Amino acid sequence: MNAIIHSDAESVRKIPNKEVFLNMWDKIALILLIIGGINWGLVGIFELDLVAWLFGGAASILSRTIYILVAISAVWCISLLFRRNEELAYDTSNR
Repeated sequence: MNAIIHSDAESVRKIPNKEVFLNMWDKIALILLIIGGINWGLVGIFELDLVAWLFGGAASILSRTIYILVAISAVWCISLLFRRNEELAYDTSNR
């Protein structure tokens, strides 16, 4: 089963489910990294750990879970450095 992406009225391109799956995980990982980066910025500038403040301290299970998810996202995003450009961007040559 393939996902269909409509880039314009003339061309319909099919993307395999694996690419859609990776694209989804890439976006989730980047969102978590943005959250982690903003949190570290707040720690550095204002000495405020927003995650710890929101979820009951840095040692709480929920805060630790978020920290672990951000770390896993960082490891996942390392793969973005080694992927070919064709896998990261849609082919726009048909436009």
